[in-house]
Amino acid sequence: MQAQLNAKKLSAGRWIHIIIPTILVYIVAYMDRANISFAIAGGMDSALGLSATFAGLASGIFFIGYLVLQVPGGMIAERGNAKKYIAWTIIAWGVVATLTGFVQNEWELLGLRFLLGVVEGGLMPAILAILSHWFTNEERGRANGYFYINIAIANIITGPISGWLIQFYNWREVFIVEGIVSLALIVVWLPLITNKPEDAKWLTQEEKDQLKARIAEEQEIMRESHGRRMAFKDIFVDSNLWKLVLIYFCYQAGAYGFSLWLPTIVKSLTNQGMGNVGLLTAIPYVALAIGFVVFSVLSDRNHNRKLYTAIPLIGFALCLILSLEFKADVIVSFMFLVFCGFFFQSAAPIFWAIVPSLYPDDVAGGARGIIGGIGNLGGFLGPYIVGLLISQTHGDTSIGLYGMSFILFVGFLITLTLPKITSQMTIQREERISLQQVEIATEQ
Repeated sequence: MQAQLNAKKLSAGRWIHIIIPTILVYIVAYMDRANISFAIAGGMDSALGLSATFAGLASGIFFIGYLVLQVPGGMIAERGNAKKYIAWTIIAWGVVATLTGFVQNEWELLGLRFLLGVVEGGLMPAILAILSHWFTNEERGRANGYFYINIAIANIITGPISGWLIQFYNWREVFIVEGIVSLALIVVWLPLITNKPEDAKWLTQEEKDQLKARIAEEQEIMRESHGRRMAFKDIFVDSNLWKLVLIYFCYQAGAYGFSLWLPTIVKSLTNQGMGNVGLLTAIPYVALAIGFVVFSVLSDRNHNRKLYTAIPLIGFALCLILSLEFKADVIVSFMFLVFCGFFFQSAAPIFWAIVPSLYPDDVAGGARGIIGGIGNLGGFLGPYIVGLLISQTHGDTSIGLYGMSFILFVGFLITLTLPKITSQMTIQREERISLQQVEIATEQ
């Protein structure tokens, strides 16, 4: 009972002081990696002489660079100062994003996209490390879900803004304007975020102690479940790590393949100008914001992370197939694209809530880096395969999207093999609370 009361007393201010700054940072980061899809549809391909295959390569190579700092970034964030690490990341990606607006040929574009991936590589594991320090296991689905709303917001605003910039200026202004906005983020990030509860001036000492005790309790339960202290090298022989890598690989192949080619799909389907295409592509991301909240709340309610990771994967695959099957009917086909939006990134916050349930803090940062680094190569594979198949089929996007659906289905099947670790951790905690209550009653 006492532990449950303490859970209720944990500071509600965390949801504002921590979630909002991380959302703001990742909104702009995501805009700078995703805006290339609008630049391609808005004339960059013809200006630089890009084939569909090379356009897919230019988008996907970001994830080759992304691999470089995933593990180091995660470990620095977990063991060092995530706040300062992210501050330097903001400056670096802002400069690279702005320079992309000045490229003169396809190879300059390829180099800067790779470099953008490198400098952004440690951002996600660093932010997830901050969230794991501030939110307990019972809250992480919602915390990650609210944070991941940034992707929906970023895409909702990226479409209209990028479409408008292309319509009234050209594709170069998309990179230049949005890159400069990135640099301005530093004045928001530094004063707002705090690494850990013990560093927060807006928490009382009692609130700091309660939160620290709850996180420490979770770590102790995890060590007990492993039976020994887990070292970083141990995770490489853990089958669950490689399952998570494969799931994330399949997931990213579908998600980024969809994101990159969505403007092209919508333009082909509706025959609208780029301004209207930008507005129409925002609608699936409105559905995504709803999906984030729905699946995150359901996941925290019953702690079945596996189920609520699997459902969005299979839902995304099925809706993608249905959008292709009904492409003769523009309204019905677009409706299924909107449903794709509801599912296509909704698994991510629940998926990442699995990691701190499987691994203690001292190795979780490295685990996130391995999963994100290797898994994000799917973000290279998805756009590239779709672009290659479009080239081979003379502009037909259907074959590439069917291939993407198959990859998502494979990810769904692997997800079903995951253990219910989060449910087990909840049961263990409830058993410990019951034992504490018995001990208190005995003492009285």
